[in-house]
Amino acid sequence: MANLRKTADELLALADVDINGQHPWDIQVHNEDFYQRVLSQGSLGLGESYMDGWWDCEELDQFFYRIIRADLEHKVRLNWRLLLRALWARIYNLQSKARAFQIGERHYDLGNDLFENMLDKRMVYSCAYWKNAQSLDEAQENKLDLICRKIGIKPGMRVLDIGCGWGSFVKFAAENYGAAAVGITVSKEQVALTRDRCKGLPVEIRLQDYRDIDETFDHVVSVGMFEHVGYKNYKTFMKHVYKCLKDDGLFLLHTIGGNWSVKAPEPWTDKYIFPNGLLPSIKQIAASTEMLFVMEDWHNFSTDYDKTLMSWYRNFMNSWDKIRSNYDERFYRMWRYFLLSSAGAFRARKNQLWQVILSKNGVEGGYASIR
Repeated sequence: MANLRKTADELLALADVDINGQHPWDIQVHNEDFYQRVLSQGSLGLGESYMDGWWDCEELDQFFYRIIRADLEHKVRLNWRLLLRALWARIYNLQSKARAFQIGERHYDLGNDLFENMLDKRMVYSCAYWKNAQSLDEAQENKLDLICRKIGIKPGMRVLDIGCGWGSFVKFAAENYGAAAVGITVSKEQVALTRDRCKGLPVEIRLQDYRDIDETFDHVVSVGMFEHVGYKNYKTFMKHVYKCLKDDGLFLLHTIGGNWSVKAPEPWTDKYIFPNGLLPSIKQIAASTEMLFVMEDWHNFSTDYDKTLMSWYRNFMNSWDKIRSNYDERFYRMWRYFLLSSAGAFRARKNQLWQVILSKNGVEGGYASIR
């Protein structure tokens, strides 16, 4: 055990993190089995041991910022179970049509009370745009307006939102730009609440997989859904968008991305937060658009996700007493870990946030970038 503690000490020292130290980003270990568990299981062991109360940290976001910048995840060996999971992801299509509704059932259907209290007033569950914004509500309105301006929505246009969440974009586009919008999602809870929130507007909300769309639209957007598509389906996704987009229409893809191409989900996130989730790389997105689209614009505002996640975290903490009767202590620790580790990953620039504008034939005279 002493040797394992020494190994952990040496690894964490590379990130300026001490075990049982005095800095807010230092970890406090409560169970000596922590070292064996993390050194043998990597990120899965780190997350599960936190959920089990084996260790704590005053500022988890700062802890993750430091260990990610130091690239510690690639200095801890994987065990055979994690290697088997990675091999499974390469062999099987984890995001097949038959499995498409799993993410809705296991994440987005957790409870509307959780998301209503954590998110902004429009319930936007994707990165806000903080340029000239002083609050989360304002930053999310900025993002929705930015999307509408980027694709040039005009009154009466028919717009599709693939992965519409709780309808924040379709509702905004209908209210502020006169769009007739269709939103699709794989979450039953989202459908029920969104239909209620969009009453009286020219908005249709469907429980539907993107592979079942068979109609045309003036423009298409997908905001925070491409992370669930999977590398085996990137080309299929783009072909479906191409098919349902008018020849002079624009497609806006808003997605979290990674700095390198991966083919297997991150183990802890896959098991507890986003089953079958996978972050695309620039290379993978580009390959999926070949022979289909012209890339008109690529906008990275990933540091805004750090601010967004910290705002969600504060909202979650402030409302926990109100919703805690519907959840348990293990969920509380899991959700804190999810929000703060994600914030640290964006702060460390491991994760990116991209908005990509694609056209079928190229915008005549060129596309004027909007920021």
